[in-house]
Amino acid sequence: MTYETSETSEIPMGTTTSAPARHRLRWNKVPEVTVYFWVIKVLCTTVGETAADLLNSKLGLGLTGVSLLMSVLLAVVLVCQFRTAAYRAGVYWLAVALISVVGTLISDNLTDNLGVPLELSTTVFAIVLAVVFAIWYRRERTLSIHSIDTLSRESFYWLAVLFTFALGTAAGDLVAERMALGYWVSALLFALAIAAVGVVHFALGFDAVWSFWIAYVLTRPLGASVGDYLSQSTADGGLGLGTVVTSVLFLSVILGLVVFLTMTRKDVAEHDRIIQQAG
Repeated sequence: MTYETSETSEIPMGTTTSAPARHRLRWNKVPEVTVYFWVIKVLCTTVGETAADLLNSKLGLGLTGVSLLMSVLLAVVLVCQFRTAAYRAGVYWLAVALISVVGTLISDNLTDNLGVPLELSTTVFAIVLAVVFAIWYRRERTLSIHSIDTLSRESFYWLAVLFTFALGTAAGDLVAERMALGYWVSALLFALAIAAVGVVHFALGFDAVWSFWIAYVLTRPLGASVGDYLSQSTADGGLGLGTVVTSVLFLSVILGLVVFLTMTRKDVAEHDRIIQQAG
């Protein structure tokens, strides 16, 4: 899927930035956008859907209690992520998996506990995400993930990621519930939407940064539809694997890929690998 390769929003010449060179890290804090990135991202979104359902039904804490617990765990992992000086696959993808769960729970709380219509929550999340992007760009003059090398940029990055998951959850539920297409048809619909973004980017030259973020949002409902199809009962249109089996299966694949990437560093930019090896 879309590779975010062009730095289309780099800082104009002569512009004073809010992140002086002395405050920059030597390395980018997020992985290169490769096929591994998109595979793990979709797997994490699937786990976010099934794990949220599993925790809510098994722990007996209620939706609010589970949300608070997972938010605390996410905060702890994000502290570890921010304290690292460079991208570390294990910490980074653990944060993504947890933020997927939390983003799902935020949307579910609004819908199930507060009765907020999906149309409203989808609209609100879209507006909030747009505001995050606007402030991020106004402050840093770039939305590219190739330059997440300051505290400010990393903060904006994770805030944007959180709201992409919340927006993707609400939008996916809206499509599934209002159109009643079924899980596998919904998954196919979102897969086609992502493919369309890829075609527009690669064939028509649509901006790489925006192609990336649009695809990033769309992978959330794609993963959720796949997770629901695998875990839900056959009576509800699924395969009936259950949330436990589905969550364990996908977590195992994620763990295997993260270990592979940690050993091979195939998702680290070449110049970062050279600098880290040299120093």
